[in-house]
Amino acid sequence: MQSHPNVQAVQRALDEAGARDGSGAASRVRLLPAAAHTAVAAADALGVAVGAIANSLVFDADGTPLLVLTSGAHRVDTAGLAAWLGVTHLRRATPDFVREHTGQVIGGVAPVGHPGPLRTLVDTALAGHPQVWAAGGVPQAVFPTTYPELLRITGGIPAEVA
Repeated sequence: MQSHPNVQAVQRALDEAGARDGSGAASRVRLLPAAAHTAVAAADALGVAVGAIANSLVFDADGTPLLVLTSGAHRVDTAGLAAWLGVTHLRRATPDFVREHTGQVIGGVAPVGHPGPLRTLVDTALAGHPQVWAAGGVPQAVFPTTYPELLRITGGIPAEVA
């Protein structure tokens, strides 16, 4: 799995960005014993609070992809976010739309390692955790980082998304 092209793309993006984890060490993609398709499953596998999981959710914002990195403890307020963004329709993207724009599958979408840049919002609730965990390109892969690093490596905008 470590050799999966998506995992390699995510690690390459982390390396190129000089991404760091909560201890200041280089962020490294790690494999969990089993796929973690939900924030709860990832938190359980890692032994961390569900709020420290950075869910990567792709939305279709009037036909344009929007990546929202939200705390695993939150649900995105799509109506409020659509109004804030000034878009008419903001809805969860289809699996095909997600794969087209990220190269990854739902449940394993990483904040980085996509074919091209994605407009990204980062949930301000993640700032309350000294280290957060994000998907590593496949449902079994994760990597540690921090809220400031997520903002930096994704070019994301801080947002209250819940």
